[in-house]
Amino acid sequence: MRQAVAADAAAVRALTREAYAKWVAVTGREPLPMRVDYVEALAKHRFDLLHEDGMLVALVETESNDDHLLIVNVAVAPSHQKRGLGRRLLAHAEQLARQESLGTVRLYTNARMVENIALYRSLGYRIDREEPLGTSIQIHMSKPIAAQPST
Repeated sequence: MRQAVAADAAAVRALTREAYAKWVAVTGREPLPMRVDYVEALAKHRFDLLHEDGMLVALVETESNDDHLLIVNVAVAPSHQKRGLGRRLLAHAEQLARQESLGTVRLYTNARMVENIALYRSLGYRIDREEPLGTSIQIHMSKPIAAQPST
């Protein structure tokens, strides 16, 4: 895993569009991560990338806030889904929160992405609130993170 740089913008965009394509039919529109300017996002957020055989196969985008780490985007190439990479990236984000002494990890998703909600719940995330967003419902979730044990 490595942290992204500005030159990764095109690959990040391509992977994200590929990973989220299946949700267009479910949500009735392109999910937000498909519409982001990744040159701008890479300048504002942290991206950690997973490569396999020189190819970008998964990523997690995070944003540090005063009291929490926000997981903005988790994307896994369709050919690499169901192999635990999403779980690995979520665990990585939780570790980043610990390193920054942030007590909570937050994320949000579309209510129609029930498969993702089930995954997040199985990993200890709880639903905090539901928020109307256009024709959709955005589900806000969080997970308390224990402090990193001192060595």
